[in-house]
Amino acid sequence: MPCLKQGDIYIYAVFMCHLSVEKALKGLYSYVLKDVPPKTHNLIYLLTKIGIFPEPDIAKFITKLNMTSIVTRYPDDLEKIQTAYSKNIVKDIVENTKDVLKWVRAKL
Repeated sequence: MPCLKQGDIYIYAVFMCHLSVEKALKGLYSYVLKDVPPKTHNLIYLLTKIGIFPEPDIAKFITKLNMTSIVTRYPDDLEKIQTAYSKNIVKDIVENTKDVLKWVRAKL
């Protein structure tokens, strides 16, 4: 098993935050629309389809997190994104993810 560098772990954490929000929104989609959610990683698309929108701070974060999806899933320049996600930035992303998950839970 290869040794993970600290930057790898941070990227993985951001990826997991996106995945958590994606799955929560898909759960909300199923709950609200009584249908199977589409196969997509696009958080904004899911929110639009659901038709329920969070307050501006959470919406802004979801937009930001949505943009990280392709970067963390298909990194063109792994070294570049490793430096983009420092410990403090990732800590902030994790905290904001918790807020999104609380918002989704409150809608169920």
